[in-house]
Amino acid sequence: MEIVLAKHAGFCMGVRRAVETTMELVEKGEGPIATFGPLIHNPQVLQQLERQGVRVLQDIPDKASGIVVIRAHGVPPEQKARLEASGATVEDATCPRVLKVQAIIARYRKEGRATVIVGDRDHAEVVGLMGYAGESGQVVSTLAEAEALTLAGPYIIVSQTTQDEMMFEQITARILDRFPHGKVFNTICDSTHNRQEEVREMCGEVEALIVVGGKTSANTKRLAEIAEGLGVPVFLVETATELDTAVLRRFAKVGITAGASTPTWIIEQVMDLLGSLAP
Repeated sequence: MEIVLAKHAGFCMGVRRAVETTMELVEKGEGPIATFGPLIHNPQVLQQLERQGVRVLQDIPDKASGIVVIRAHGVPPEQKARLEASGATVEDATCPRVLKVQAIIARYRKEGRATVIVGDRDHAEVVGLMGYAGESGQVVSTLAEAEALTLAGPYIIVSQTTQDEMMFEQITARILDRFPHGKVFNTICDSTHNRQEEVREMCGEVEALIVVGGKTSANTKRLAEIAEGLGVPVFLVETATELDTAVLRRFAKVGITAGASTPTWIIEQVMDLLGSLAP
């Protein structure tokens, strides 16, 4: 079996920054630490943080102490303000790419433009972005929703940073066709773009693709969806233990990629397992 590992696999800059920020706080030992919502979308990393004493805060208390880390996906500004008002020390670990999208929305909202966010409605990042867009914000996830969209005035289009690039282009083109005076910002991050392009290239040379990452990770699932759309057998797993070695032995050339929240040690375990199958 020949194994091909994607060049762009594992932690992206924003995820690495969020994890390192949290671990530095743990090492300083300056008090109880919590993250507001899951820091990133990878259960194995979250379990490691939990073992270090980092708990996950689901709701904002009236009074709090210690340090609260804002997750990489960001939060609505109202939630950040409530966290600060609770008395906790707030450490903002929002990905800089997400901060950029938040700033674009806030700027054009002041100018009176509505916001259309192309993304997954219930994803943590999109929920945070909608907090900046306010009542004039709308989320579009599919071409059918683009057809049903209603806009009454000037607007901007932005993207969830981990959106599928081809889908973003199709949805944007349809919205602009219906409402020509919009301003478009392709805010898909470079890391997402590179991973998606590499998967498309790999699918032309491998017989099967293993995608490693959290089952709740949007960018990880999108990599699997791209490969499936190209007709390549896909194995989406969180860890090496989920792989079916009997099935994998049937393939002569297998590719491996990973989502932006997948730590290196999990990717290495998958590599080691595949290596043990090779003659």
